[in-house]
Amino acid sequence: MASVGATPGRTPQGPGPREASASFPSPAPVPEPREAEEEDEEEPAEIHLCVLWSSGYLGIAYYDTSDSTIYFMPDAPDHESLQLLQRVLDEIDPQSVVTSAKQDENMTRFLGKLASQEHREPKRPEIILLPSVDFGLEISKQRLLSGNYSFIPDSMTATEKILFLSSIIPFDCLLTVRALGGLLKFLGRRRIGVELEDYNVSIPILGFKKFALTHLVSIDQDTYSVLQIFKSEPHPSVYKVASGLKEGLSLFGILNRCRCKWGEKLLRLWFTRPTQDLEELNSRLDVIQFFLLPQNLDMAQMLHRLLGHIKNVPLILKRMKLSHTKVSDWQVLYKTVYSALGLRDACRSLPQSIQLFRDIAQEFSDDLHHIASLIGKVVDFEGSLAENRFTVLPNIDPEIDEKKRRLTGLPSFLTEVARKELENLDPRIPSCSVIYIPLIGFLLCIPRLPSMVETSDFEIEGLDFMFLSEEKLHYRSARTKELDALLGDLHCDIRDQETLLMYQLQCQVLARAAVLTQVLDLASRLDVLLALASAARDYGYSRPRYSPRLLGVRIQNGRHPLMELCARTFVPNSAECGGYKGRVKVITGPNSSGKSIYLKQVGLITFMALVGSFVPAEEAEIGAVDAIFTRIHSCESISLGLSTFMIDLNQVAKAVNNATERSLVLIDEFGKGTNTMDGLALLAAVIRHWLALGPTCPHIFVATNFLSLIQLQLLPQGPLVQYLTMETCEDGNDLVFFYQVCEGVANASHASHTAAQAGLPEKLVARGKEVSDLICSGKPIKPVKELLKEKQMENCQMLVDKFLKLDLEDPSLDLDIFMRQEVLPAAATVL
Repeated sequence: MASVGATPGRTPQGPGPREASASFPSPAPVPEPREAEEEDEEEPAEIHLCVLWSSGYLGIAYYDTSDSTIYFMPDAPDHESLQLLQRVLDEIDPQSVVTSAKQDENMTRFLGKLASQEHREPKRPEIILLPSVDFGLEISKQRLLSGNYSFIPDSMTATEKILFLSSIIPFDCLLTVRALGGLLKFLGRRRIGVELEDYNVSIPILGFKKFALTHLVSIDQDTYSVLQIFKSEPHPSVYKVASGLKEGLSLFGILNRCRCKWGEKLLRLWFTRPTQDLEELNSRLDVIQFFLLPQNLDMAQMLHRLLGHIKNVPLILKRMKLSHTKVSDWQVLYKTVYSALGLRDACRSLPQSIQLFRDIAQEFSDDLHHIASLIGKVVDFEGSLAENRFTVLPNIDPEIDEKKRRLTGLPSFLTEVARKELENLDPRIPSCSVIYIPLIGFLLCIPRLPSMVETSDFEIEGLDFMFLSEEKLHYRSARTKELDALLGDLHCDIRDQETLLMYQLQCQVLARAAVLTQVLDLASRLDVLLALASAARDYGYSRPRYSPRLLGVRIQNGRHPLMELCARTFVPNSAECGGYKGRVKVITGPNSSGKSIYLKQVGLITFMALVGSFVPAEEAEIGAVDAIFTRIHSCESISLGLSTFMIDLNQVAKAVNNATERSLVLIDEFGKGTNTMDGLALLAAVIRHWLALGPTCPHIFVATNFLSLIQLQLLPQGPLVQYLTMETCEDGNDLVFFYQVCEGVANASHASHTAAQAGLPEKLVARGKEVSDLICSGKPIKPVKELLKEKQMENCQMLVDKFLKLDLEDPSLDLDIFMRQEVLPAAATVL
């Protein structure tokens, strides 16, 4: 309780002066609520789709009766408005949509809209809700693994069946696995396609296939990992380890210069959804190119600063809807709206030929001005922060102003009341005060006297004792009761009225929420493109060209976007895989000569172009690429229960089963995880499989140290195959790397040189080279004599040491036993 006024009282005839004062406590913060077709005889095809949505990711699977195949889409991120799901529904037009009965608000709202779409008649999908237990992870896995599939031979064992299915179904995508399990449950319950058959007849499933939307480029998680597009690592601060991971050295990490959270989120979404939509890609590149012009640098920096004030508007709107708004939310919303108006005014001065600028200039409507004006005229930010609650500015509500005026003048008035009360009190009482407590009212407060020991001592004639607090007694008097009747509960009245005004203001903002959502979408897009423009300026990237007629990519003097930042010098390399010739490129070269970097470089430049970014190359022409497959690095995990080689085989199996003539396949050192001859045979068989496809062969880059692949002529000759190598030069015993790709075949792997660089002893390196030369020449391998002599000397010295340690005077010593157990075995090794 804080004293807000004091008036010296009269000096009575007593031990000391008496004081009268008025005080009332600071308002307590309001507790926040808790969060809460063809022929008529042909049966029409049906598609039944199952979808799960959790933590911003979608798992989708559907069954098509026209080919009796289950299609699935690996876990994919989606916006809260479920735009990706809507695209899937628009493309496949399912007859029914199956999902869990336990869903969040976003999915519930989406399904409600879907069920009410009249324009879908008569094909409006049926919404089917199954118990959440039917989508359990383990039970879904069991359904998948125990299914009766006609495409799996009966001769396969249970283990072989699991391994076969793991090369087709991404069991690491948990939502997809659960969606597949739920779909199988629904198909079994509805008996789709076998309604009139005996119950023992199972649903016909002729295969599992991964699908992607028409314009999306298919990239699996292994590719994202090995190309270092994303790389999460523990936070170095011990205080932030529990909060999660941070982005390490990755493509996303060096390009993410976004100023707002939603820009970063959109950039990650673009990275997870590369597209073949040339109109969309070129629209992104147009904005980047505009901001790369020197005369537009100041404008880019100004827009970047404004974007820093664009905050989490959806969270604020959610709180408003739940009436959980905080004081800081009003400040954040106010800054966001005014920054959006700044973005609109700036974009109106920019060329309207660019779609993004035109959209911002038009979509950022005058509703933003209305929201900003309302907030600025109503909310008292300083007062709200001081009182930790919503307060309004003067001249908004006369009744509130009057009550605040009365509350402001209350201390001096209460001081006078306290003076009069003091005159009627016992002279022993030195002072008193009149205080105000919200919800209780006005009270008379006097200090506790030494004589007041028992509760009965607190009784004073004419006063009603209320409570004791901090050695002060609180009473109701006739005057305080009169004050209660006259002034009422001012604090609560003011707070209630300001809360009502806040609710009215929230309704005004929520009525214009659509423009705020549009602000977030367009501002985040502008933020991403400004970030990509900034990176392109700093790293010297160039604009790629798109050629839908070109099947493949052409790159002139390309660079690895990550490696060039880590190396002192980086040697650019070109790549061309368009047309019919050279679709399969076999790259050989010494260890550490740059083969893997070259493969990743081609993959990363292609990927960057497919997300609408400038690329690290002098020129780049990107054709119609529908997927990127890799087998570069083995992503081992104990939880998978697979060997390293089995993981490698799964990665190659994905490429073999899904790659088309428009796919890019990058394979590095496949076959090294098993016997040399078996690995070589598998590699040759995979490449020959693709070569047999002829013009429909994917674009393949294969880096290998299996020189026998060429020396034994395991691949057929023809224009489809092109042999490349990494240029090197031998300078005496040294090997000089030029890191330059050229046509040709390496004659050796030079593993000994790499071993020496790694720090292995010279003797081991020399011996290894000697054994390698003997194997290549077909000569027998003999032990090294010097090593044998050293071993003999060590054994002799050991025998002498043991003999010298003997105590010949020990009566228990048996020399015969010592000779049999120690001397004779050691002598045998010496001889």
